[in-house]
Amino acid sequence: MAESEEHLIRVEGPLRPGDIPRLCEQVAAARHGPGGGGGGDIVCDVGGVTTADLTTVDAIARLHLAARRAGRRIRLRNPAPALQTLLRLVGLVELLGLVVETGGQAEEREPPLGVQEAVEAGDAAL
Repeated sequence: MAESEEHLIRVEGPLRPGDIPRLCEQVAAARHGPGGGGGGDIVCDVGGVTTADLTTVDAIARLHLAARRAGRRIRLRNPAPALQTLLRLVGLVELLGLVVETGGQAEEREPPLGVQEAVEAGDAAL
């Protein structure tokens, strides 16, 4: 999708609970942006987010919900490694089907890595 067809929202700084309603309003307004009321992704550039905490996770979940209500979906662009790890840890990437763009490439619903355990003869039982 061309940049001109995307609705871009820049999310910066440490997010506080009071920031969430304003961000959700921006997402809800996307239905009036480029591409009209139908389809198209809302790109949230989170490269300027300085904290990876549960408030940030809550904000992203609420942005996703606002986008769904507008008939769109969220694509996260440039998340810091700590934020990307936290989103995967709490299950938002898989649960919501978030598209995460890092280094210019999008990742979508990657299957979780399996854990392989090997038991050596003579290992003590835990």
